[in-house]
Amino acid sequence: MIDVRNLRKEYGGFVAVENSTFSVDAGEVFGIIGPNGAGKTTTLKTLAGLIDPTAGEVSVAGYDPGDSAMRERLGFLPEESPLYEEMTADSYLAFFADLYDVERGVARDHIADTLDRLDLQHRDRPLGDVSKGMKRKVAIARSLVNDPDVLIYDEPASGLDPLTTNYVIDFTRELADDDRTVVFSAHNLYHVESICDRIAIMNHGEIVAQGPVDELRDRYGTVQYHVYTSVPVEGSEPDDGRHVVTVESMDAVDAVTEEAERAGGAVVDIRTVEPNLERVFLDLAEGDAGRA
Repeated sequence: MIDVRNLRKEYGGFVAVENSTFSVDAGEVFGIIGPNGAGKTTTLKTLAGLIDPTAGEVSVAGYDPGDSAMRERLGFLPEESPLYEEMTADSYLAFFADLYDVERGVARDHIADTLDRLDLQHRDRPLGDVSKGMKRKVAIARSLVNDPDVLIYDEPASGLDPLTTNYVIDFTRELADDDRTVVFSAHNLYHVESICDRIAIMNHGEIVAQGPVDELRDRYGTVQYHVYTSVPVEGSEPDDGRHVVTVESMDAVDAVTEEAERAGGAVVDIRTVEPNLERVFLDLAEGDAGRA
């Protein structure tokens, strides 16, 4: 559904995105993560047809992003999404359905179903009088009024309370389960890890790694072992009457065991810590920092 080849976007002498290549299939959630200024939003706006690439090829649902026919297949949610605050949720969404030429009876049923799925209350209240979480849900519903195949969401849960955040993230996964293509950016790596089929990690405008989360953890992550001993060993710290040292191989665990025994003590516990996406992301970002 989405195919990006050697994407480059330059503003004057500043390169915001360089040589980015990736593809996303129908029914897939593809996450784009990276530090501020990494090129995430530029990439998403290029996919949405809001900015033109300097170089490279981009195809969305078989169309060039600048093609008006593509926009009929697309739902886009920017990070900041002001609403017409004097309108109610129902009237606001009906207005956008009219802009997409959705037949009014179909639009009415579709809007009601979407708001039910989003658990949106106070639909007859002016949008200026509702919470930020409710406004975000309305903005998400707006992205769906034309029943799009492709959804591009920039920080869909930005600034929301934990309960609403979880609801929005779960709903994003449900959209892919409906066989839609979803591309989104987020800073909360726990949510990215929980719902994405694949991710791309960006830094300094380039994709420095991409693939399924499990593969990235295996490729770039490091398993650590927290070894608890009854006596101090080199590099250990006190921990609730014991001592703990962190090592990264079983050979190192064996060395700690031998050192503890020579000191008249023993290893009393070993805990394995699997790498998570946050650790992989930080290692890659820090390892790439020398290029800044």
